Amino acid sequence: MADKITPARRSENMRRIKSKGMKPEMVVRRLVHGLGYRYRLHRKDLPGKPDLVFGPRRSVVFVHGCFWHQHDCRDGRVPSSNRDYWEPKLARNVERDRKTRQELEAAGWRVLVVWECEIKDEATLADRLVAFLGERPPSSIGDGS
Repeated sequence: MADKITPARRSENMRRIKSKGMKPEMVVRRLVHGLGYRYRLHRKDLPGKPDLVFGPRRSVVFVHGCFWHQHDCRDGRVPSSNRDYWEPKLARNVERDRKTRQELEAAGWRVLVVWECEIKDEATLADRLVAFLGERPPSSIGDGS
């Protein structure tokens, strides 16, 4: 199927896609914060600049878009048009993700990838995050401090 928009419009759409602060990342950040965990964002000193970094827990979370990082779901398909461009581009992303994960794990970090399609079920995602991050911090609400 041919692209329904002009190449100039497609280029403009692609240029507007950001790497930080997009909806899936914001959903995960709000959820994690609501669970009582505290984190740092996009630490430049770590491979791949993870989206959320839990330093004392030596854990990082990446929030990946299904298309850009080629998740095995409906949204992770390679476009049928211009495959000569998309296949190598998306393959580089997948390879970079693999290398980043290896570097982090070799340095003693635990890595969790949250896929864009997984944010729809917040209860399941919350359970997965708690299982990954470990015991929830004690709540400071109502403890008299």
